[in-house]
Amino acid sequence: MTSSTADPLPPDDLTPHPPVPPRLNTVTAEDITAALKAGFADFLARPVMSGFFGLFYAVFGILLVWCLFWLGAVWLVIPAVVAFPLVAPFAAAGLYEMSRRLQRGEDFGWPEILGVMARQRKREMGWMAFVTLFILWVWFYQFRTVLVIVLQDSSFSDLGGFLNTVFFTPEGWTFLALGTCVGAFLSAVLFSVTVVAMPMLLDREIDFITAMLTSVRVVRENPVVMLTWAAIITVTVLLSLVPAFLGLIFTLPILGHTTWHLYRRAVVPVGA
Repeated sequence: MTSSTADPLPPDDLTPHPPVPPRLNTVTAEDITAALKAGFADFLARPVMSGFFGLFYAVFGILLVWCLFWLGAVWLVIPAVVAFPLVAPFAAAGLYEMSRRLQRGEDFGWPEILGVMARQRKREMGWMAFVTLFILWVWFYQFRTVLVIVLQDSSFSDLGGFLNTVFFTPEGWTFLALGTCVGAFLSAVLFSVTVVAMPMLLDREIDFITAMLTSVRVVRENPVVMLTWAAIITVTVLLSLVPAFLGLIFTLPILGHTTWHLYRRAVVPVGA
């Protein structure tokens, strides 16, 4: 006896389709200007909360340098200070969330912002932290390698002696040239994979590989504008370090808010 219930027909195409990558906009210098204005407006909208993240970052930098002096690792002070701006995008997660809520017109307080930051450890942001720390580890390792190879016959017991060797001897100039080239390459890599990926991971349910590839695409398709933004970040943060890191209380929040708005201009929103 034949069953009267027909088997459902299989779908015509069983091949899994890869996810569609996020669509991008062309980024111009006007976008950077507009993003900076929006970032400054976000800072003024919540100056105490924004300044808290900048203060936390500044205190961390002060403690880092103090620990290096306490441990006698004076040769690590320069790479630590140079690498300090590279972790700014990860440290600005709370600022991205503030800008996201301000852009939507949502009210929020400390519990909402800190709660969102705490939940990032269960999402893809943790993998981005691993990528960031790995590149920083490579930076410190290559710095030490170049230091040993080039300055092996030099001696210095304090920061002053180290700086004198680096800036006023032929071996020091060679060390600076090699270290600058390697550091510039690693900085470009880290900037390319994080500048859009960090705010995107907070904004969307997306894997960190796709976020990094999208970030690289933004930089590759808008090289002059995005490298200009990288230069603005680097110069601003390094100048902020001069007054005992305290300039970061103001500059880090503004840069963090600005990065969010630049991301929103660079990547087409979902459903648009």
